Amino acid sequence: MMYSDKVMDHFTNPRNVGEINNADAVGQVGNAKCGDIMKMYLKIEDDVIVDVRFKTFGCGSAIATSSMATELIKGKTVKEALNLTNKAVAEALDGLPPVKMHCSVLAEQAVKAAIYEYAKENDLYFEELEGFDPDDDHDHHDDIQEEY
Repeated sequence: MMYSDKVMDHFTNPRNVGEINNADAVGQVGNAKCGDIMKMYLKIEDDVIVDVRFKTFGCGSAIATSSMATELIKGKTVKEALNLTNKAVAEALDGLPPVKMHCSVLAEQAVKAAIYEYAKENDLYFEELEGFDPDDDHDHHDDIQEEY
C-alpha cells in the first residue's frame, strides 16, 4: 500500500494533537469494530475556530486525516468547517489508498460531531447538520466501495 509523502508527514508529525481544556465543543466518533476512534476539541470565538485539537486512536491514516482536518478548519468559521468534506481531507493529503478512505469520512464526521455539540449547547441551528446523528454507529465501511 502506497501512502503519499503528506500522509506520512501528518502521521509521523501530526499537527494539533491533544486536548483543549474548557473546549467550546467536543465531538467523538468512531467504531470499535474497526478500531478507529477520533475525538475533536474546538475553541470557538466570535463564530471562528481559533483552536482545534484531536486525539485519535487508530491506524496511521486515521491519525493523518485527523491532523489534516484540524489544519483545514483552524481559523475558519463554524459554517466553513461544516462544509469540510472527506474528499477535501483526502485531496489535501494527496490522496489515500481506497481501503483507507473511511478514515477521511471519520475525520469529517468528527468535525461535524463537535459542531453538533456546540450547536446543541448554544441553541444554534445549522442546515448542514440536518439528519446528522453523532451517536450513529458510524459503520462507515458501508458507504464506500472497498477492495481487499
